[in-house]
Parts: sequence; C-alpha cells; structure tokens
Amino acid sequence: MFTQSYQNILVGIDGSDQAMEAFKKALNVAKRNYGTVYVANVIDHQIYTFMSYSPLNENIMDQLTTDAKNLINECKAVGKEFGYNKIEGVIAYGSAKEAMAKTLPEKYDVDLIMVGQSGLNAVERFMTGSVASYVIKEALCDVLIVHPTTK
Repeated sequence: MFTQSYQNILVGIDGSDQAMEAFKKALNVAKRNYGTVYVANVIDHQIYTFMSYSPLNENIMDQLTTDAKNLINECKAVGKEFGYNKIEGVIAYGSAKEAMAKTLPEKYDVDLIMVGQSGLNAVERFMTGSVASYVIKEALCDVLIVHPTTK
C-alpha cells in the first residue's frame, strides 16, 4: 500500500478566512507527518497597480511588510495553541502565482501546497486571476485546495 508523507507544506496566507482555514488544516497534515509548515505572505505589486494605487512607495512597502509579519505571527500563535510549532514564516515579493507555484516550492523543497479556495473578491479575481487556479496548473508538487467550511 502506498502512503504519502508530506514533510514541507506551503500555505499562502493573506488575512482571509479561507487562508486561515487552509493553514489550520496544514497544521493537521504537518503534525501527522512530523513536517514543517511554511506560511507565506506574498506582496504582489501588480494587485495594487490594477486597483489604481500608485506604484508602491517605501511607506506602503513597509506597511505591507509589517502586515505580513503580523499575519505570520498570528499563524505561529494559532500553531502554539494547537500544540505544533514547526512553522516557518516567509515573506516574498513579486507575483503571488509564481511564488506559490514555483519559487517557494523550489526554495523550501515543498512537497504539498495548501491554499484556500479564494481570498480575493470577484473583481480582484477578474483582474488578477485566481492564485489557486494557477497553482493547480503550474505547481511542482501536490496541491490541496481547501474549500470553505459551511456553517
């Protein structure tokens, strides 16, 4: 019988409920496999250009980086409550699609990417396309899409 053991799990976090749900499920997978969860926030300058913001200046970049660090710390706190601390925070800059599908998996030897179904609203998805859809098609490893829990 074939069993899959995932040692390096990548989760994209953007502050959305879907991303946090994916992170929590990644904690379960990592705990079962004694693996590491890499929580990544990708600061994608293209989204801000599409949404009519001026090119990212230093103040905006500093704020986005601070926000990313806060998201990572929030995930580490959730992991601690869950009883699992093999969590590495990653802040990347550039295309979220490329970072999640290729760059970060190569850099961290990722064998599973877990993403929330969508952290974008309909307009943002139309303008930028779904990161999850791109990751499914282009990823260098297995991908698990976490659908929102219905209440």
